[in-house]
Formats: sequence, structure tokens, C-alpha cells
Amino acid sequence: MDTITGLTRGGVAWTPAFVVDLNQKKCIGCGRCFKVCPRDVFELIERDEDMALDDDADFDDDDIYGDDEDDDGFSDEATMVMALKDVMDCIGCEACSRVCPKSCMSHAPAAAAA
Repeated sequence: MDTITGLTRGGVAWTPAFVVDLNQKKCIGCGRCFKVCPRDVFELIERDEDMALDDDADFDDDDIYGDDEDDDGFSDEATMVMALKDVMDCIGCEACSRVCPKSCMSHAPAAAAA
């Protein structure tokens, strides 16, 4: 089975890896993935009771700027979480994974259409 591949502007082969899962128990609702995504793949939703944070989710270590301010413009991180809104809109750039401080996303190449 062949996977979807493309070429960079420089002519180098590239295999996109599309988002396939988002671990909401690890997600801190920071909104970085939402902001960096060039498509409409993510949405911020209220955290359900069954989506309790993992024990290792420590908000004090998540502020990469060290100013303890809300850098993302979203509401309270403890009550909000990201969700996959439209995975079919993902272009496989993996920008969301590169900015996620908790490594919440899983990606995989997709099969090429026959």
C-alpha cells in the first residue's frame, strides 16, 4: 500500500503525517495547536468530568515564556481541552505536535487513493 507523498519546493520527497488522535487526558487546553494549525482541525471545548487531567499535568511547568500569564488568549486551562473538530481537513504538516508542550497528538501517514 502506497502512502501519500509530495515534493518540497526544493524537490525533496516528503510524506505528510496526518493527525489521527488527540489525548485529551494529557491536554492542558493551552490552544497552541489551534493557533498554529493552518486548517480547521481543532476546537476548544469544555473538559468533561471523565476527561480528568493526567497526574503529570503540571501547569507551572507549561509556561514556556516564564511569565505565568495566559499566552494563548483562551479561558481557564483546567476547564478547557482541545478536541479534533475535522481530521479530514488536516494537511499533515505536524505543526500542532511541534508546539504542543504535552505531546498530545498522534500522527500517521495516509494511504494514497487508488
